[in-house]
Amino acid sequence: MTAFALDEPIDRGPGLPRPGKLLRGAADSIPPSGLVLLGIFSVQLGAGFAKELFATLPPSAVVFLRIAAGALIMGAVARPRLRGLSWRDWAVGAGFGLTLAVMNLTFYEALARLPMGIAVAIEFLGPLGVAVAASRRRIDLVWVGLAAIGVLLLAPWGESASVSWVGIGFAMVAGACWAAYILLSAAAGRRFPGTSGLSFAMIVSALVILPVGVTTGGADLLQPELLLIGLGVGLLSSVIPYSLELQALRRMPKHVFGILMSLEPAVAALIGVLLLSEILHVQQWAAIICIVAASLGSTRTRER
Repeated sequence: MTAFALDEPIDRGPGLPRPGKLLRGAADSIPPSGLVLLGIFSVQLGAGFAKELFATLPPSAVVFLRIAAGALIMGAVARPRLRGLSWRDWAVGAGFGLTLAVMNLTFYEALARLPMGIAVAIEFLGPLGVAVAASRRRIDLVWVGLAAIGVLLLAPWGESASVSWVGIGFAMVAGACWAAYILLSAAAGRRFPGTSGLSFAMIVSALVILPVGVTTGGADLLQPELLLIGLGVGLLSSVIPYSLELQALRRMPKHVFGILMSLEPAVAALIGVLLLSEILHVQQWAAIICIVAASLGSTRTRER
């Protein structure tokens, strides 16, 4: 889950520190497609490490660690300016943050019940739905049908009988929130300079998820090793991919970015196999391929 629509430059203000310049120069030396792929792998690697934490902490507590770490870092990098905001700005920022909190919470609940590749594939129906809804072409019905086939193949029957209906439900809610996230991130990008809208939303999200995370995590949240892993998850899942994608969007067309992002469910399945030993059946791989193909087809149709 990444910054799909926030493609404005990061507002770091005057006096950019030299380490920042060095990092930016290093990023400029990497092709934009490479930056996007690195961002995708970073997000899914963060999700994999987060899932390993579920043996110690409930998903809601892990979500809190991730969002809190991301909010602290993003708030320091792009501090949101609160003066002069209208009530509409506050409403958009608060709605953005609430959506971000629910999206991450439901996705992690899905991740606790489903293999990574399946959870991400179902969640990916959210941005696919936004893309299709914005088009008036009949060919998009083909991509809707292909995505529907993928969902049917993932349903808990046959080889997928062990897949949880509750997990699928959580993933679908996360996908709906991702669709709302895309729309709200575009609105926030118009009302907040740079990525300060994202920082504002992450702070709101951390405050929203705080009571749930602290209640379910309890004293375990104070363990130094868990805090360190949570910081790593926040970096891998939020800060690093957001930064890489924003840098890539400055140097590549949006439709190419969308095509590359369509690979995310397949990368999630691969990380699940390599990091978590989540072996998928042929039927489940076929479902993921259908959803990836639907996203690719929709993106290329919009390009034409």
